Amino acid sequence: MAQCVQSVQEFIQDSFVPMVAVLCSEDAEKITRKNNLNFSELLRPFCRLTSEGHMRDPNNQVQVVKNLRISVNNVVTRPSVPTSGVHSPAQRRLLSEVVSASQPAEGGVANFITAGDYDLNISATTPWFEAYRESFLQSMPASDHEFLNHYLACLLVVSSSEAVPVEQFLKLSQEQHKIQHNGEYTNPKWFIPNTLKYYVLLHDMSQGDEQRADSVYEDMKQRYGSQGCYLLKINSRTAAAGTDEQIPDPWSQYLNKSSLQSQVRSIFVSSDHMTSSHSSSGSLMVIGQTSDGLDNTHPLQLETAIDMPGSLDSLRSVAAETKTTTVYTGVAAGTSHGACLTLNDHNRLRLFIQEFTFRGLLPHIEKNIRQLNDQNRVPFEYDFGWCFLTYHPEAPELQIRKMADLCFLVQHYELAYSCYHMAKKDFLSDQAMLYAAGALEMAAVSAFLQGGAPRPYPAHYMDTAIQTYRDVCKNKVLAERCALFSAEVLKSQAKYSDAATLLIKMTSEDSDLCSALLLEQAAHCFINMRNPMVRKFAFHMILAGHRFSKAGQKRHALRCYCQAMQVYKGKGWSLAEDHINFTIGRQSFTLRQPENAVLAFRHILTNDSQQTATQQGAFLREYLYVYRNVPGVCEVALPQLPLPCINSSATRVYFGHERRLAEGEKQAATHVSLDQEFDQDLAAVWQDLEEQVVAAANRGVVPSTFYPTQCCLNSQTDNLHFPLAVVEEPIIVEVVFRNPLKVPLVLSDLSLLWKFTLKDFSRPQPQDIMVGDAARLKLLPRQTGQLTILGLVYNLASTSSTGDSTINSPSATAGTSVRGRQDLEIQGPRLNQSKEEKTSVSHGPDRRLDPTITPPMPLLEVFFLQFPTALLCGEIRKAYVEFCNVSHVPLCGLRVASTHPDFFTFGSSSLATPLTPLSPTSFENCSAYKTLATPPGATPGSVTAVTLVSAADFGSGGGGVFGTGGKRVAEMPLGEGTLTPGESTQLPLWLRGPDQEGVHEINFLFYYEGAEKGGKISHRVLRHTVFICASRSLSVRATACRSNTLPEEEGRNGSMLVFVDVENINTSEAGVREFHIAQVSSSSKQWRLHKCINPAENKDCKLTTRERGKLCFRATRCKPHEATSKSLEKYTFADLSLGNEQIISSTTPCADFFFRRCQPSESWRPQGAGPGGGAEDITGVVRKCNEVDLDIIVLWKAFVVEDNKQVILEGQLHVALQTIGKEACSLRQKEEAQEMVLLKFKPELPPPMTRPSMEQLSHLIKTNLHYPESHSHSFVQKSLCMVPVILTLSNCSLAQVDAIIDLRHKTTSPESLEVHGSFTWLGQTQYKLQLRAQEVMRLPLRAGFLHAGVYNLGTPRVFAKLADQGAMCETSQQTATPALIIINST
Repeated sequence: MAQCVQSVQEFIQDSFVPMVAVLCSEDAEKITRKNNLNFSELLRPFCRLTSEGHMRDPNNQVQVVKNLRISVNNVVTRPSVPTSGVHSPAQRRLLSEVVSASQPAEGGVANFITAGDYDLNISATTPWFEAYRESFLQSMPASDHEFLNHYLACLLVVSSSEAVPVEQFLKLSQEQHKIQHNGEYTNPKWFIPNTLKYYVLLHDMSQGDEQRADSVYEDMKQRYGSQGCYLLKINSRTAAAGTDEQIPDPWSQYLNKSSLQSQVRSIFVSSDHMTSSHSSSGSLMVIGQTSDGLDNTHPLQLETAIDMPGSLDSLRSVAAETKTTTVYTGVAAGTSHGACLTLNDHNRLRLFIQEFTFRGLLPHIEKNIRQLNDQNRVPFEYDFGWCFLTYHPEAPELQIRKMADLCFLVQHYELAYSCYHMAKKDFLSDQAMLYAAGALEMAAVSAFLQGGAPRPYPAHYMDTAIQTYRDVCKNKVLAERCALFSAEVLKSQAKYSDAATLLIKMTSEDSDLCSALLLEQAAHCFINMRNPMVRKFAFHMILAGHRFSKAGQKRHALRCYCQAMQVYKGKGWSLAEDHINFTIGRQSFTLRQPENAVLAFRHILTNDSQQTATQQGAFLREYLYVYRNVPGVCEVALPQLPLPCINSSATRVYFGHERRLAEGEKQAATHVSLDQEFDQDLAAVWQDLEEQVVAAANRGVVPSTFYPTQCCLNSQTDNLHFPLAVVEEPIIVEVVFRNPLKVPLVLSDLSLLWKFTLKDFSRPQPQDIMVGDAARLKLLPRQTGQLTILGLVYNLASTSSTGDSTINSPSATAGTSVRGRQDLEIQGPRLNQSKEEKTSVSHGPDRRLDPTITPPMPLLEVFFLQFPTALLCGEIRKAYVEFCNVSHVPLCGLRVASTHPDFFTFGSSSLATPLTPLSPTSFENCSAYKTLATPPGATPGSVTAVTLVSAADFGSGGGGVFGTGGKRVAEMPLGEGTLTPGESTQLPLWLRGPDQEGVHEINFLFYYEGAEKGGKISHRVLRHTVFICASRSLSVRATACRSNTLPEEEGRNGSMLVFVDVENINTSEAGVREFHIAQVSSSSKQWRLHKCINPAENKDCKLTTRERGKLCFRATRCKPHEATSKSLEKYTFADLSLGNEQIISSTTPCADFFFRRCQPSESWRPQGAGPGGGAEDITGVVRKCNEVDLDIIVLWKAFVVEDNKQVILEGQLHVALQTIGKEACSLRQKEEAQEMVLLKFKPELPPPMTRPSMEQLSHLIKTNLHYPESHSHSFVQKSLCMVPVILTLSNCSLAQVDAIIDLRHKTTSPESLEVHGSFTWLGQTQYKLQLRAQEVMRLPLRAGFLHAGVYNLGTPRVFAKLADQGAMCETSQQTATPALIIINST
């Protein structure tokens, strides 16, 4: 139980005090009324004695009486009525008012309890319970089975101003005797027949004659004795005098309480049966009606009729009622008391009470105890009625009970216990259960109050008494009183569990107020245990709050639910938490606490509720109703709405116009939209492209102020900077909602809250609203400045029927709606750079909702015409691009970058390119290439054209292309370099299918600038993404081989053979019938194709599915006039047409795609090969011996049947020959997956020095033998035949080479001997020579033959090494093909 102001002993002692009645004459009443008090009220603050009293018990032992208090009351009579065991409705109303009037004090003492994970703040005291308990005890009517609240004495008060005061005393005495002994009245009840009468002469010091009063008092002492009368002098000053003197007012704290107690005592029947009092007893209370009826609902059932249409009826009735309770007391609230009394008068009143008690009351009680102790038992009569029987008033059992009560009143608890115990036995033996229960109750209390505790508290006495009162006697009022005493005793002994059990047992459906108070005290018992039972505390506080609510005690119900909420909040008890919040919201709304009501309902709706959809719908409607009907909620500012939940971090902001849809055959650029999902890897690709194009526009350098363009901001983008928006271009904000409920929500009239730095900024209105999981709202800025988007404003409503899930249905708008707001608060990324940031939790800014509005900028729209979605690998297709400037500002500096620069070309402006027709025609009617007819009589496969072209002409070496790694930037060839506002232009676009089959994602980034420089936005970009499906076409493989001929035979620079193997790998999925090899071209700085060795006779090389063909070409080095100093960086294009028309490969688009292919690494050109060069020099020199650096371009045509007509497709494939003898392919080989290698955390070692391989070193020198094919000799005449042979050595490298020629080599293979025979070299058999760079040396040799036959002269072995590498061993050089000679015998 909660802490009480009084101790248990003080509480019980003050509950049973000697009762003294008062009868006043009219004059005496007038004297006291000068102080706005009646006589009993005048004495009430002084009724507690400050000194000890003494009396003797029947054993003549002195008994000390400490801190005794007496109760003085006016006599109120009423007719005899039957006594029931329950409170009357009037008594219930009075007790309800007592509890209502006692509320927790603002800033009162709180009790902080920590139990496990719970930190609770609960009420330290419960003054409402103490007030109820006190009023309950005072309201109990006098009963015949006990005498504790019977009057022991009567004060007869007469004024000294009476003509004959003694006659007035006689009249009052007779009146008291009539009231006590006349059977007409049963109330008030008197303790003993011979009631003590104490005569008080009241003298008014301000008006009366003091001497006369003294003489009358002397006469009274002679008549009544000095022990039975008293002269009380009051009103020592007038009401008007001494206004400056501050006299304390001890009566104010008793007036309301005393007035209520008097009414509780007086109201037992209706007012029409009440008789007039014999003295003024104060005014009666007029109390408003409160409901305390029975309710059969479950204690935890929600108080809402959710299954009925009018689920808000209860709240509407609460909102409409204006119930006020007015309590009228006998004195106005602002009236002063004791105005005619001085401090000396206060002391006289105090002394009067002390004299009356010590000299009158206590001796009277002592005498009666002795008399009762000496009385004997007399027969009694049975009255078969309530509790079986009633005793005669003079029965010995009742005399024992009277004696016990008298001893109890004067604190003689040991003797009282003995008497109660004795009476209990007699009552039980007589089956007088009501009397027995009373004796058991008081015996247990007496045992507890005995000093020194000679015997333990008999709790079983109390349990038996409670059970007897409640079950046998059907008197729940007495059972409740008994339980209150027992619970206090158990609590004082720290038996909180027993006390809680007892209190819970006493709850019933008869009185909601009593049950609520008892349940609350039981909850406090649970929390005050040694090991606090927190959940039981909370559960019983909920039960108490429910009963308080049923009893009409809304404030107390709210308090109980709020205290229980501390336990259930955040512990996963969602249903219980919803119930508590709902009740708190309702009670707060009833008590005109709108903020608390809104907060409670907000918790219900924002938590992850597990309620049914029907229940959630009821919660939502109640919440909206509270918002609409509570005045003042929306007057100051829009309220914060809890629904729907806004995922602020998922908010996306889009800057610019939405993409315009395609018009006819035009395909608009995809750009960026809110419908696209953000891809971090793709964003990095776009940023890389933008960096390249910005660098191209700024002479190859990215400015330090560069910041990548972000058209759509989200949680994954970089939002540390203020985004830039453009005037007159919309800002679209996408807000993501989440509905935590199972019922639909209706949002309407959505708009954005924002602020702007300029005062004359006109508010933009939302233009597009889409309600679903997200809403997109559009702002259109009109001026430059700084904009900040604060939040969202909208109307929230519920559907009229929870079963209607259609948001836009007519019934959806019929529900209650409120207008409110939600703020968009986005938390930035966590900072993790410095040590302080790593050790703390700090977040950076997120500026996506704070755009800076900049001046107007150009706006580009791009459309594609005849743009394909599927191509063959290497296929060339011509399309058109339309550029439109839809802004009011001119546009310039148009450039484009792509992730696949080899996929497209806009052509070269420096070369003669065919003009683009204004109206594009179908591609099958004309070729994408520039073609010429083959001259008449030209041999197929012969060179028809040789052209020198610079890479810069096609944007590869400079001009409009920058970047590396195949990602290049092209500048658009606009007419005057600008696009004026509203102007549009079309440009041709050639496309080439990717070399690899499959679906390819190709990204274009169009870059453009405004005519005015220096703005916040330096440039703008437009993105476009296409997906191209590439199908197989041809596979080309090429190999280069050394020619055996000497350089002189094919010109000064030598030649080589090129083998081209073409295979049709198309599987006819694109409807391709056959491929024709129309032309083979070459491009290189050093080599060119010379002629085709095996051309087809009179037709193109045709390949159907899975067919292969092989072409052989002779390649020669470029002629001297083709490699002048001005053309060192130029490429030589040689075209070998295999059909009847020539495709000029050195023009657009063939040359464009050739230069846009993935460039091979440039060959190393030595600046000097002096001694001391590193290993890199050696490798470069050796590699150059085998490098070719020749690109083959195979141009083909494919015949496709589409829509029953034949279409000709064109294309080209590239093969890059780099090394002699190494095959090159047009298809890239798939890279094999590398095996996982164990990571070793070691410092990286410098890369090892690369040295040329043995194969590379074996190609330093090319050899060739010159000899007659046949030779005739007469072996008869001369047995030895000598034939002259010339060995030609050609240094293929660019450095000086040391060579060793060894002629001693002999063929040891038996097959060679059998076929070729044996011969010998004559003369010097080993030579050591030195050859300068690219020097050709001829060495004369002689071969000797002994027989006729066929011989292989290719036996000399040649070893070579670089001249400056002394430590390097000579490497054997690859020899030529077998050199056969025929020796004939003549």
